[in-house]
Amino acid sequence: MTTTLDPIPTATTAPSAGGLIRGRWLEDWRPEDERFWDGGGRAVARRNLLVSVFSEHIGFSIWSLWSVFVLFLGPNYGISADPKQAAAEKFMLTIVPTAIGSAVRLPYTFAVAKFGGRNWTVISAALLLVPLIATGIALKPGTSYATLLVLAALAGVGGGNFASSMTNINSFFPQRLKGAALGLNAGGGNIGVATVQLIGLLVIATAGKDHPRVMVAIYLPLVVIAIAAAALLQDNIANVRNEKRAMRDACADVHTWLISLLYIGTFGSFIGFGFAFGQVLSNEFGSHFLSAATGRVDPVKVMYLTFLGPLTGSLVRPVGGWLADRLGGARTTLWNFAAMAAAGIVVLVASEQGSLPLFLVGFMALFVFSGIGNGSVYKMIPAVFRLRMGGDQEARRIANAVIGIAGAIGAFGGVLVNIAFRQSFLSSGNGDAAYVGFIAFYALCLAVTWAVYVRPSENRAAGI
Repeated sequence: MTTTLDPIPTATTAPSAGGLIRGRWLEDWRPEDERFWDGGGRAVARRNLLVSVFSEHIGFSIWSLWSVFVLFLGPNYGISADPKQAAAEKFMLTIVPTAIGSAVRLPYTFAVAKFGGRNWTVISAALLLVPLIATGIALKPGTSYATLLVLAALAGVGGGNFASSMTNINSFFPQRLKGAALGLNAGGGNIGVATVQLIGLLVIATAGKDHPRVMVAIYLPLVVIAIAAAALLQDNIANVRNEKRAMRDACADVHTWLISLLYIGTFGSFIGFGFAFGQVLSNEFGSHFLSAATGRVDPVKVMYLTFLGPLTGSLVRPVGGWLADRLGGARTTLWNFAAMAAAGIVVLVASEQGSLPLFLVGFMALFVFSGIGNGSVYKMIPAVFRLRMGGDQEARRIANAVIGIAGAIGAFGGVLVNIAFRQSFLSSGNGDAAYVGFIAFYALCLAVTWAVYVRPSENRAAGI
């Protein structure tokens, strides 16, 4: 099942204030019609995009809240006093929301056609109030670890906003402008990971590490603004529908799963590292971040660095699409995985030598290349299926379904990243085993990209 626009057999006319909108439903929406687009369609689409970016950004921030909260937490919040066990418990608190966020992406994708894009944006934004209110009530000294797991799970709903937002905006723009619109929408959302960590830094620096619930007080009004903005400024498109056979056909195609594998390597790395980076620095290089007053790791010092990774990874995402437009998506992805493997080797060497500067260089490179890879892998999807299906209409039908599947599976890659870190720190007290696993996986992705999408001359000619 995927989302498509039913054709509307109407004359080539510009949208009118009376005929275009009926109770926030667009009854006549023809973005491919240039006269319609120039006569008012562009303004409507841009207005919906602006609200979508803001709402998705807040969703990403709520999804990433526990990457910040874990830096506040100690034994007084139910965390073990044993360093190895504490690291494992904190990684579990980032694994849970990542897993829930990946699981809800598919139903969120279908919800746009079922309820309407504007209506579902209101609903999905309102759902963000649940983890915020629950956390505001229950996150306090003396709470149990089981309660922390439940609160972390609730934050996972923020991970679904990306899927519904991308599906919704995809319907508003003509084919020639979808790449730029979706890139802006995705990048604006991804930056939410960096934003929540920057806000966490400001909260710790001002209110202190004993007051994590200040984060909730900051985000509650932002969620309310997102709800109001969607309700007042966005629109539903009446002729959007879910196409059930497209999802079935996409699942039967081996390239759906190969593309999803590559997206695990790019987006899975981005979101997984975004959730885990602060913990990795605290556990592996804690001696560099000690507080002079307490002799313990100072989360303020850690968070001066953690937000930089997700920020750079988000900002360079459009670069991946730009390079793919010029070099081909597969070729860009191939060299990008080679760069990610090389950056992983730098991180491993730095970890073994205990070099924080080299470690930061390697990890920043991982964030940069994961962001570039996000753009280049997405660029590959329509090219791969255009080559396989022949006709543009059929290729677009399957490619839209693949985008939804790959988005959900790619997000699950973030779960695997955090599981790898958890097991590595639990068994050896460092992340070396996890880094070896990442390097091996990037090598696998490189081999798949070369063998399936770069090596055959007909694929290169098709511009994949």
